[in-house]
Amino acid sequence: MKLANRISLTAALLGASMLTAIGCSSTDSSAPSPSASPAAAPSAAATSAASAPAAATDNALVKPVTFSFYGNYDWFTMDPWGNDSTSKWIVENLKVNVTPIQSSGAAETKFSTMIASGSLPDVVMTDRGNSVERLRQAGMLVPLDEYLEKYPNIKKNVGAATLNMLRADDGKLYQIPNWYTSSPNGNSGWIINRKIYKELGSPKLETFDDLYAYLKQVKEKYPNVVPLEVGPKGAGIDIMYSGFAENKPYLKKAAPAGNELKSIFTESVFMENMKFASLLFREKLITQDLFTQTSDQLGEKLKTGRVAVYVDGDVVNPGGSATTALQQQDKEAGYDVIWPIHKAGLDAKKITPSSFNSLGWNVLLITKKAKDPDAVFSYMDWVTSDEGQRVTNFGPPGLYWDKTDADGAPVQNEKFLTATQAEKSKEKLGSFNWVGNTTFIDKTKSKMDTLLPPEKQNWTTQAQNKVTWKTSKDFTEFVNLDPLPDSAEGSIATIVNDIYTEVYAKALYAKSDAEVESLLKKAEEDAKRAGYDKLLKFQTERWQSNLAKMKK
Repeated sequence: MKLANRISLTAALLGASMLTAIGCSSTDSSAPSPSASPAAAPSAAATSAASAPAAATDNALVKPVTFSFYGNYDWFTMDPWGNDSTSKWIVENLKVNVTPIQSSGAAETKFSTMIASGSLPDVVMTDRGNSVERLRQAGMLVPLDEYLEKYPNIKKNVGAATLNMLRADDGKLYQIPNWYTSSPNGNSGWIINRKIYKELGSPKLETFDDLYAYLKQVKEKYPNVVPLEVGPKGAGIDIMYSGFAENKPYLKKAAPAGNELKSIFTESVFMENMKFASLLFREKLITQDLFTQTSDQLGEKLKTGRVAVYVDGDVVNPGGSATTALQQQDKEAGYDVIWPIHKAGLDAKKITPSSFNSLGWNVLLITKKAKDPDAVFSYMDWVTSDEGQRVTNFGPPGLYWDKTDADGAPVQNEKFLTATQAEKSKEKLGSFNWVGNTTFIDKTKSKMDTLLPPEKQNWTTQAQNKVTWKTSKDFTEFVNLDPLPDSAEGSIATIVNDIYTEVYAKALYAKSDAEVESLLKKAEEDAKRAGYDKLLKFQTERWQSNLAKMKK
């Protein structure tokens, strides 16, 4: 999986838990943010802008329907429909019922069996790319273009450019995007252990030179602390890459140069990053178990304060959880997000470790098994409306909010402020948001959070607002570059990926910069023999095609 996709996926997978934090004040959100503006209650301006109790105004076009739903992921288990206030409201007000079909931890096997037997569900949630093409090429999907003209929200909110990016080679649209966006987002970057940083004198920590000096201090004075944690499989090293050039997208196995994609193995930025990472690794300034540690083990290090600096594709959610855990014992403990560390001489405002794309995370497909695809689409179109986003993410009107402000954001009521976490968890807020409008939710989340007292403000939201969203680059033009696995280019991509994975690990264990250079030179030669140039040509054409689609 490409880093950009991994970052997008991570951010979207964690989106549901963040949204739960929005409406549920989860354990991630109990830590105050030092820089947050205090607000004991909704402001007079917010109150005066609030509407009358919200009425169902966006759902007039929704048709009553019952359909089956399958999430094509091992980890995905859909909550029972109708057992919580949100889905009960949908049943009662929209007359929509959903029957879950579970993967039971074996999504690929289940999916293949359903395709082979012709027993597909009405709606499939899956990744873009190969899964979609398998169904489309087999004639199992419903084209959606006619519904775009009939129902208003998907066409308006997603936008023509993004919808064009999702069209198949036949020019038709078969997929509805989830967690699409028109505004920057992302959780990639850097956080620091605030107590260790303060005890070491709060030195300047802006450039990689500053970082190196600081990590050496940590190693000397805190022998039981990991100076720099880079996440499972060393994913944080990929994020470090963005600090060696301005406005630098990271494609993992390719590097944009002018109008072409070139070899990553010969790129100077990649070379520089791998040399620096290798230096840190051999001096034991980076965790030495990066290839074997699990996410749980990393979480335990963070929650016990045994990490001084952390860089990764998502530092926001683990940083919030760890801060909450540490502050249960010491209110002065926790982690702080910092501006991305970068190479000396670069413009700090142009360093972009986070990336986002307008297509968002995954997609929903309506299969030809659906008896009334028009009705199914009408419901999906409602989900992504302002009302749909309020109901699915913050609960139905009358539960934790009664009014909306001038922008349509829910104004939290007294019950929201007094309900326990256990009570809120039962409502499954965010669980059924299958056509998530990230722009609306992010704006709403930020607004709602600033109206809370400091002790209830969300650490995650503050970190995003202060740094990670401000240092995020639009990555849309680089999506969908990977060839299908069973194509000639797909076979080359598999080999190049193996070469990349192997040299990545070897470079970290290298004894010198010269050895890193030698390893990358050998990787370039091996990749070229495998047909790397043909793969890069294919990906360049896909990239340029994306740019053309986005201009339509």
